[in-house]
Amino acid sequence: MLDLRLHAQSRTFVVRSLGRQRGPATVAATMYEETQESVDRRVAAATLRKTHAEPATAIEHGRPTKRDRRQLADWDRWSASAEPD
Repeated sequence: MLDLRLHAQSRTFVVRSLGRQRGPATVAATMYEETQESVDRRVAAATLRKTHAEPATAIEHGRPTKRDRRQLADWDRWSASAEPD
């Protein structure tokens, strides 16, 4: 049994055999098998990602341009303050 973790996702494999030398991926894929519980967790996580929107995708226009940043800075510089100096 081998547990691998990449970011927040973990996968569990059963190692069936070991190779003596480096070979093609098709041969390597026959040497291990992912457990059904690991596959189920991975599918559930993928479904969750699809059903819940990513907050970054809500930004329609992307990052402000340099012109936008200048306008924001000018607005901040010249805006009236409610607090007296």
